[in-house]
Amino acid sequence: MSNKVAFIGLGVMGFPMAGYISKAGHDVTVYNRTTAKAEKWAQTYKGKTASTPAEAAKEADFVFTCVGNDNDLKEVTTGPEGAFQNVKKGAVFIDNTTASAKVARELFNIATEKGFGFLDAPVSGGQAGAENGALTVMVGGEQSDYEKAEPVIDCYSKKIKLLGTAGSGQLAKMVNQICIAGLVQALSEGIRFGQNAGLNVEDVIEVISKGAAQSWQMENRFKTMIEDKFDYGFAVDWMRKDLGIAMEEAKSNGSKLPVTEIIDQYYAEVQKNGGNRFDTSSLITLLPKN
Repeated sequence: MSNKVAFIGLGVMGFPMAGYISKAGHDVTVYNRTTAKAEKWAQTYKGKTASTPAEAAKEADFVFTCVGNDNDLKEVTTGPEGAFQNVKKGAVFIDNTTASAKVARELFNIATEKGFGFLDAPVSGGQAGAENGALTVMVGGEQSDYEKAEPVIDCYSKKIKLLGTAGSGQLAKMVNQICIAGLVQALSEGIRFGQNAGLNVEDVIEVISKGAAQSWQMENRFKTMIEDKFDYGFAVDWMRKDLGIAMEEAKSNGSKLPVTEIIDQYYAEVQKNGGNRFDTSSLITLLPKN
């Protein structure tokens, strides 16, 4: 069944995600702050462009956002030309931004008052996951809204799950980022240790990746870490933003994140060294190689 869909935010994630929705046969209208990016999308895929988020959302059955942070999200939803002005009653708004649980709950409440659904649905899988339509989507919100939106979200995902009420998707994404930070640091230390010990690290990873040490990071990042290649992937700037959200939330729910706090400071060192846009696996650059 074809639906009228709006997609707001065409960054490295949003651009292909909106593309998969269009390829599935939905009628897609896109908005991006940089008009040229929206026009490029319309030339690449089948769909239309809008000059404001409000215009994009008009008459849409589903409205998606994938923007930078809480402030960007507020601007494209409740700002002067925000989508919330025009989302019709009974529609569902799906936010794929990695943002705070607080803003997710705020937007859910506003959406409820206006008569439409709101799901916080951050994604994991990085640029490659978006380009391959194979993202993991963690969702917070109402069951009825989730059931309506799931077939459309499914266009760009390999796993979707409703994890609780509004804000739960964002909380789950915080768990995701906390786990990734620790894994990347451990993998960095392991690879560097192996190199300094004179081992063929590729051979080592080939073996240990089939045992208890296995992780997505190990499978997908070890080669580029050995090659000192970091000019791609999920940027350190974004990771620090995400870890900042998690550490702030930890203060309010009483969690201790000692390792996450240390690794966040390691990422700060990578930034100081000019690695703001490096992939998160660039933590290994801080470890000396013999």
